[in-house]
Amino acid sequence: MTPLNPPRTDARRHHDPGIRGFASDNYAGAHPEVLAALAVANGGHQIAYGEDDYTAHLQQVIRSHFGGTAEAFPVFNGTGANVVALQALTDRWGAVVCADTAHVHVDECGAPERVGGLKLLTVPTPDGKLTPELIDRQAFGFDDEHRAMPQVVSITQNTELGTVYTPAEVRAICEHAHQLGMTVHMDGARIANAAASLDVPMRAFTNAVGVDVLSFGGTKNGALFGEAVVVLNPGAVRHMKHLRKLSMQLASKMRFVSVQLEALLAKDLWLRNARHANEMAQRLAEGVRSVPGVDILYPVQANAVFARLPHDVSERLQKRYRFYFWDESAGDVRWMCAFDTTEDDIDSFVAAVKEEMAR
Repeated sequence: MTPLNPPRTDARRHHDPGIRGFASDNYAGAHPEVLAALAVANGGHQIAYGEDDYTAHLQQVIRSHFGGTAEAFPVFNGTGANVVALQALTDRWGAVVCADTAHVHVDECGAPERVGGLKLLTVPTPDGKLTPELIDRQAFGFDDEHRAMPQVVSITQNTELGTVYTPAEVRAICEHAHQLGMTVHMDGARIANAAASLDVPMRAFTNAVGVDVLSFGGTKNGALFGEAVVVLNPGAVRHMKHLRKLSMQLASKMRFVSVQLEALLAKDLWLRNARHANEMAQRLAEGVRSVPGVDILYPVQANAVFARLPHDVSERLQKRYRFYFWDESAGDVRWMCAFDTTEDDIDSFVAAVKEEMAR
């Protein structure tokens, strides 16, 4: 039924859209093309719980990026994607080797362990990236019944420190893990930013080099909500549909998750958004690099800038722009750029940094 009048709502705007920040790419709204896709999928009736036409078509879109055996299982959020993926790869006595900065360890309130029922075995890294040698610090004792069995290596692309694994680095991890009888999970919350940084297709550092299961992120790159567990190696997982439901990640109106991922992936919106966010991070890093007293901590390879500056300066800046301390005791902060960050946003923030540093 076609409405006679334009849609209306009783909701009112409760924020100032002119306020900008650098706390997280999650702070950004949804990309207009994604919102348009939601309107396309609305109206009429579609079968619930993933048997809709949009979720069916999403499989074709996913396979165009990740190969003919890939299968996408849309979920609500990144924590849900990671928990479901890791559950699918582990036994009840299983463990996951990850960096000590990994999101699954630091920022998911214990969900992989409490909800997923698995053990995380963490490894310190200098730049957020695992290597075969670092993995071996925890990948032992496979037959020791007193120790959780290492079954999965989980890597984040790009990492929580803004660094990016090359395809060769991911391949080395996958080959080493597989030789040990382990599987490899990739937390791809910002996978688009990594692909844009490397200037390669996403398959180049996922299924092409041996990653078994991917948590594909959409929200940080312009989606309203929704991610997906992408099974790249069907032989590595069991009962994905049941695990998704058990983990409370089965959307009844799944078409509204699937159509957002289609909007991002059908053509190049995912890449346009990621390239822009990365470029803004580079602009920010260059702008503050020459400011005396500001140190850039890690290579700026995606859409994050990690910096160290005087604590009092950061506190004054936070009254003007929202961002987080990464390590407050050391004075380390994280500045994130998003698909909607503008050059004016960057230039204004850089000017504010210079102003506060000069006080």
